[in-house]
Amino acid sequence: MSSETGSLDRRAVLAGGAAAGCAILTGCSATAAVGPSAIGAGATGAASRSAPVRLGIDVLAADGFAPLRDRRVGFITNQTSVDRTGTLSRLVLQRGLGTGLAALFGPEHGLDTRVRAGEHVPNARDSVTGLNAYSLYGATRKPTPEMMAGIDVLVFDIQDIGVRSYTYISTMALAMEAAGEAGKPFLVLDRPNPMSGRRVQGPGLEPEFTSFVSQVPVPYMHGLTIGELARMMIAKRWIRAVPDLTVISMQGWRREMEWADTGLDWVATSPNIQTPMAPFYCAVTGILGELRDVDIGINTPKAFKVAAGRGIDGTVLARDLEALGFAGVGFTPYASTTRPGFGGVELEIDPNTTADLMALAMAITVEINRRAGGEPYRNGTANNHDLLNKVYGSRALAQALESGAGWHTLVDAWPPIITRFIQDRAPFLLYE
Repeated sequence: MSSETGSLDRRAVLAGGAAAGCAILTGCSATAAVGPSAIGAGATGAASRSAPVRLGIDVLAADGFAPLRDRRVGFITNQTSVDRTGTLSRLVLQRGLGTGLAALFGPEHGLDTRVRAGEHVPNARDSVTGLNAYSLYGATRKPTPEMMAGIDVLVFDIQDIGVRSYTYISTMALAMEAAGEAGKPFLVLDRPNPMSGRRVQGPGLEPEFTSFVSQVPVPYMHGLTIGELARMMIAKRWIRAVPDLTVISMQGWRREMEWADTGLDWVATSPNIQTPMAPFYCAVTGILGELRDVDIGINTPKAFKVAAGRGIDGTVLARDLEALGFAGVGFTPYASTTRPGFGGVELEIDPNTTADLMALAMAITVEINRRAGGEPYRNGTANNHDLLNKVYGSRALAQALESGAGWHTLVDAWPPIITRFIQDRAPFLLYE
């Protein structure tokens, strides 16, 4: 479409350190442990493999599983729960604790991470350990009193991706609440944030839009590990009942690390997050995917790497996005292979980019909607719009799409939210 020009007019915003992205990559100093205990924080040490990072499960095992001895353990886990040699954490615990490992709990996507997004997961018997595996993405999303009755401590060890709408942190929050209600302790085996611990970007969460896809009031990209996030949840009383929390910290991880720096192998966290770069692309195009009549490559080898809509000239869109100057992000024209007549762009993101990726997400979402004649938003059902608001964290994006406002109006609202969050999170950081 030759008329696709004009609204990409915010050229000074996006190449690292720009005004609208005032907290794009934050430098943070580690602080002493506050409130809930943290074991192993700030420690270093040579890895027995090439990996410089020892995960929480590695630190726990090296300590002889001391915090879990003589306790019946409930373990919230999936296929991403591995030690640095790639051994499943549930096997590590079973070998170390024997019958002390009493039950498993699985999140969205199931223990094997193969169930598609949004599909309910049934209770099952785990073929690896022989234990009952309760689903926390089926009849309930929170451990019930009956599930909690047979355990003394609840342990969480799942690889998150650093995006607020990814439901593993929601599962952790509700499980912490269940532990608090049952008067039982909660232990987190910490893992890296794959997008580093310095990338804090995107919109906040207004209370009325709290949901399972936005369970905790943090920016869309929060730059925390699961252990740090758990500490903040408790101190800020983001859950109704607070358990006694212990975080088993990693050794050797630093906030500036991208996944490649950790020396760890990546395990797919869900069907469309197959590589350590997938979280970056998910952050950029995931919100667009809540609209109708768009293509973001889901269930293809290009999941989240593309953004397309009906009748869009990919060459023009790629040129216009390139002109915005998002440092470390490239755009090439894309013609959809799954949606005939859909065009757009394929993205290439450098993991060391200093660009505000959530600003890019807004530019792409608004432009795809506009260049497709407004159909992606207009054709959505009430349920589509409700989920969009919950994922974004407010009605601001929906209002922009309805009114035709530019994407920069959304980005301009974020700096105060991000600045306040960076200040608020400082006491709960475990790593430099």
